Amino acid sequence: MVAALSRRAVLVLLALLVLVLLVWVALAIVARRQRLRPGQLLPLLGAAPGALRRLRADPRVPPRVRIVVLLTLLWVVSPIDLIPEFLPVIGPLDDVVVVVLALRHVMRHVPRAAVIDAWPPAHRPVLEDLLGPGP
Repeated sequence: MVAALSRRAVLVLLALLVLVLLVWVALAIVARRQRLRPGQLLPLLGAAPGALRRLRADPRVPPRVRIVVLLTLLWVVSPIDLIPEFLPVIGPLDDVVVVVLALRHVMRHVPRAAVIDAWPPAHRPVLEDLLGPGP
């Protein structure tokens, strides 16, 4: 019985390891498609919680988009990560990808000025580069 449980536990752990590796690969693919450069985006990620709070409070943001912003904020400040933060370069990748995807969603429903105004002035050039040319 003990040997069967041990074997089952090993299989579960291997399945979890494969799942985590697949998530890492998926995040890397999304990052590459979005042309994300972690070195450029890490400072932006540090300003994300404050900017997301300001964006959530902005009256130009529709209620449905505020839910996306709130979920993104919770993801960024949550101590639970798909990729542990202590891993160099790829550690914050899950947070970066989630913030970028949320920003892209927000940009489809909110005026560009509202998104840019939510970020500190020092981070706006990187944000504008990430968002691409305005209308």
